[in-house]
Amino acid sequence: MKLTFKNPFGIRFKLVFLSSFLLVIPWLGYQYILEMEEILRRGQEQTALGTAQAVATALNERPELFNEGSYSPARRSGDLYVYPIFSPLSLIDKSVVDWREYQQYEVGYDRRDYLRTSLNPARLYEKDDSLKFRNMVGEYNGFLYAYFKVDDDHVVYRDPEAISVHRSDFLQISMLSEAGSDINRYVIAPYEPDTIYPYQVREDYSEPLYEERIIGQWYETDSGYAVELRIPMDMLGDQLGFAVFDVDDPESRAISTVVATYRADDTERLGSLRLPTPEIDRIVAGMGHNNSRIQVVDRTGRVLLTVGDIQSATGMQLVTSLGDEEINKYWLYVQDRILNPLYYQILSKPSNDFIDELYSDVSRAGQHIDSALQGRPITQFRTLADTQTRLLEAAHPILADGEVMGAVVVDQNMNGLRTFRNQALEQLFNTILAVMLLVTLGLFFFASRISSRIRGLRNQAEGIIDESGRVQNTIIASRNSDEIGDLSRSFSNIVERLTQYTSYLENMSSRLSHELRTPVTVVRSSLENLGMQENSPGSAIYLERAEEGIKRLNLILTNMSEATRLEQMLQTSEKEKIDLNRVIHGCVEGYKLAYPESKFELDVPNYPIHVNGVPEYIAQLLDKLIANAVEFSYADQSIIVYCHTLRDHAVIKVSNAGPFLPEEMKDRLFDSMISVRPQEKQQQPHLGMGLHISRLITEFHGGQIRAENRSDIEGVVITLVMPLFYR
Repeated sequence: MKLTFKNPFGIRFKLVFLSSFLLVIPWLGYQYILEMEEILRRGQEQTALGTAQAVATALNERPELFNEGSYSPARRSGDLYVYPIFSPLSLIDKSVVDWREYQQYEVGYDRRDYLRTSLNPARLYEKDDSLKFRNMVGEYNGFLYAYFKVDDDHVVYRDPEAISVHRSDFLQISMLSEAGSDINRYVIAPYEPDTIYPYQVREDYSEPLYEERIIGQWYETDSGYAVELRIPMDMLGDQLGFAVFDVDDPESRAISTVVATYRADDTERLGSLRLPTPEIDRIVAGMGHNNSRIQVVDRTGRVLLTVGDIQSATGMQLVTSLGDEEINKYWLYVQDRILNPLYYQILSKPSNDFIDELYSDVSRAGQHIDSALQGRPITQFRTLADTQTRLLEAAHPILADGEVMGAVVVDQNMNGLRTFRNQALEQLFNTILAVMLLVTLGLFFFASRISSRIRGLRNQAEGIIDESGRVQNTIIASRNSDEIGDLSRSFSNIVERLTQYTSYLENMSSRLSHELRTPVTVVRSSLENLGMQENSPGSAIYLERAEEGIKRLNLILTNMSEATRLEQMLQTSEKEKIDLNRVIHGCVEGYKLAYPESKFELDVPNYPIHVNGVPEYIAQLLDKLIANAVEFSYADQSIIVYCHTLRDHAVIKVSNAGPFLPEEMKDRLFDSMISVRPQEKQQQPHLGMGLHISRLITEFHGGQIRAENRSDIEGVVITLVMPLFYR
């Protein structure tokens, strides 16, 4: 029985596994780039702080820049910051295009700036998101300019038949009176998009009185409406606020929500006006080209100036590919569709689509600003909530006469550095993947070549010996000079010597038989001569025993040479079309006469079964099988001879009732010199050649033979399968 051990971990697997340790190289490269990123981050941190220090140096010892005149210091986010406007603005073009260079200072208000009034005492939360607006105020030539971009999902105008001004969407302007004791309220509630007609109203919105000094325009936009207006500065007191009232139901015309720039409509909590110094703008204007957001704040945290945009303030200039550089579209497809999705499973792609709440207000607060206003420059990093965006913030104090007047805040997002890191990692990964792919493929093909050569050597080794154990092929020696070639040549030399020795053993029986026949003949003739002489009764017994021994020795010599003679005859015999049914039927009839003490049963069909063979050899085959069955059959038990067709083959079975075959002898029973007879049952010499001859004849006819224990009763069945002949 041949044992086969299949190792799932072949040479190819082992080489590929060992090559996987090369993945340490990209890991080292990844760690190197992370370390380089840390160094660049520290450099960017020092650069941001240096920028803040440079701007602060330009503003040091100039306290007049932070003089706000009659305006009190900023106290709360409800204050309105008035920025200087350097040219008149048009109020009739129905757009805010004139405001484009000032829109960076606009402030947003939404549901967090809800204002509870007598018109809307209860807050309707389901309506909170339906209204928001952005506002900007500026001063030019004694006039206060303002615009409002209102997002309203349903604009409701004033009823043409109505006298009241608070039953529709309207803008309310609240300002402290010139005496400083009362609040003056003005309402802008148009019948349709048109030039505005403001009305001064009482606290309960009664007795509307037209105010001609406030002029402007109301027009619709895609998201709602916009209002531009102009108010003389001499109308204003120290406090001012705007509120947008929203009506969603044109039937009930009830106020749904109110969003305002202030928290309460009274003299204590109405917002104040704040006016930055324009000189600061001219000093810092040249610093807006260093990819940073620069802000100047006063000692209260009020933003006096903003230069730059935090979304684009990366702090570094990334090198991009030239526009005319030819890009391989196939490589671009692989990079975008395959490599990048794989890389960005571990990398994070920066996004400029983020909003920082600290930048949405008109004042700044934070640990870095508090530290700078206390006279200590500082840098810090901050990660925005619910995003992967990280911000670098540097603040440096502005000093005048040893006193902190304000601070310069330089903000940068770290997306540029992260993008630079990702680009470096992409190039590193691309290079390493290419090298790894080439090395892995090389190792794989090398291992495949070695495995192929080893499998070829294995196949040659398995084909050397047939199922009967005879050497039938040889190993072709390899000409390669490596270890496998040397092993192949060693195997070839071993097989050649084994073939010679096996041939010697196979021919030994015939040579031994030939050499022993002469002395046997001499002994037999001598015994015959002694028998013809007059001998005593005692010597006759010894002559009889000697004659019997000579017969047994001659039978042994005949059996030893029978298999060799049969093989030689088979090589020269020609096959013919024969009727297997007739041959078996005739043989069985002869066995009934030759073995009268045994019973035979024949099971054959009524139609002929044709095979390509030699009838004499078929009969000799059956003789061996029947002789073996008769010897091992129990008394009064039949020997069954069966012959039928199955698909394209003829099946012959010889069954007898007798002792079972030992399990370990089933596969070796048809080998040469193998016998299962006990010594006490061997009345004649048996060399185990009978079933071996049966196998030789079966293989000559292109068939197979096997022996099995019977499943119905105790006994053995020998089965032959031969191909049918159809010509």
